[in-house]
Amino acid sequence: MNHTKNKKTIRFLNVVEEKGNKLPDPVTIFILFTLIVIALSHILYLMGTSVTFEGVNNETMETEMLTIEAVSLLVPEGIAYMFSSIVSNFTSFVALGPVLVAMLGVGVAEKTGYISALMTNTVTKAPKKFVTPIVVLMGVLSNVAASVGYVVLVPLGAIIFLGFKRHPLAGLSAAFAGVAGGYSANLFLGTNDPILSGISTEAAHILDPSYVVNPTDNWFFMFASTFLIVIIGTLITDKLIEPKLGKYEHHDPIQNHSGISSIEKKGLKWANISLLLTIISIVLLVIPENAPLRGEDGSLIVSPFMSSIIFLMMLIFLVPGTVYGIVTKEIKNDKDVANLMTSSLETMAGFIVMIFFAAQFVAFFNYTNLGTILAVKGARVLEAIQLEGALLLVALILISAIIDLFIAADSAKWAIMAPVFVPMFMQMGISPEVTQAAYRIGDSATNIISPLMPFFPLIVAFAQRYGKNNGVGTVLSLMLPYSIAILICWTIFFVIWYLLGIPVGPGTSLNY
Repeated sequence: MNHTKNKKTIRFLNVVEEKGNKLPDPVTIFILFTLIVIALSHILYLMGTSVTFEGVNNETMETEMLTIEAVSLLVPEGIAYMFSSIVSNFTSFVALGPVLVAMLGVGVAEKTGYISALMTNTVTKAPKKFVTPIVVLMGVLSNVAASVGYVVLVPLGAIIFLGFKRHPLAGLSAAFAGVAGGYSANLFLGTNDPILSGISTEAAHILDPSYVVNPTDNWFFMFASTFLIVIIGTLITDKLIEPKLGKYEHHDPIQNHSGISSIEKKGLKWANISLLLTIISIVLLVIPENAPLRGEDGSLIVSPFMSSIIFLMMLIFLVPGTVYGIVTKEIKNDKDVANLMTSSLETMAGFIVMIFFAAQFVAFFNYTNLGTILAVKGARVLEAIQLEGALLLVALILISAIIDLFIAADSAKWAIMAPVFVPMFMQMGISPEVTQAAYRIGDSATNIISPLMPFFPLIVAFAQRYGKNNGVGTVLSLMLPYSIAILICWTIFFVIWYLLGIPVGPGTSLNY
């Protein structure tokens, strides 16, 4: 592999890695931001900072001209609020419950091996000419199960390509591009949808206490984006990355084994049957007239179905995952199922800790009215420079793409950015759902070139299986073309979508 062409890029990204590694942990970042909010609230309070704008009155729930003043957290009332609200801030945080419920099912499906077997079986049966797009597609779809794509599909992509006598690093790159570069795209809802929508809802409440962003509110756009990511990933892999890598000479016969065992095939068969029966059961609860999960007026947009979607997602993974585990002997009794659920929640410990501090930051930020003040003043600055509409959204995409190089967790970034950008863009007439969709594009595009992304070292380790000299620079030089292409093409696709006035999700509006 020729590193000369990428020397300047690798040098720049190595500097990013060196500087980025000096950043504190996301938990510490939230603590620091919270301290800044506390100090800034008192300074603005002493300065008598206030804004007047058209908004929703919390008492009358009617739109009128409102005056909002900065509230200090260092006066007696503010101090009392901070100490007394810590627990409720955490337990009432919108993103917490949905994610934990979904993980009860996803964790069982992942830890019994059902998701891994399903992806392996799907990819390995593909015709040779469809191998690349299917590897990328499965990478995108794997995001419904959080990190399973990084652990399972990325090394599997290399193995599949090797089995077809293609360069394994090209397969690794294609899979990684799908998993990380297309992180927010999917044909289905993923565990990040309720997280981001929950944070967006909290941020929208700064201006409109009644506003709710649902987990499905970006689904139309992300569904269509899946095919865009597959096309980009396929073209970059087949037309640029693989020709650049050349022929791979060192075939390891062990690495050519990419199928699943007979017992896994049997488990997969019965698990898929149970999945089909589960989906049919859900359909019967939703589709027929007067079905129990329909709304009072027969609507699906505002209905028990939409309110139950997290629980239904859990069942869609829990049922086939359990059946697969029983057939393959991974599950022998009810205790094993409970242990798998416990184990899946243990993997969320870091997320729960981060959410505790993120919840305090968001709650304190809202209490001080800093979000409203920043939103109104920021909107007026943007109005003054005549930057609005699509240009505003493109600016947000670029900002989130840059921040993604330094803060890996999508929920951590959005928890910081949403309280500022969601109400700011609402003031400019852009709905929170559209703002969230724009953020997700930038957040995904640079995942694959961020050395601070938690799974990046794992990808480097996978690459070293196919060459002891492969390292960070190797992975960065492989993934840079994907990152640039995804950022440019996805942004253009989003702008066209926005200008055509197509809703980003069911029941959503582009305008606020």
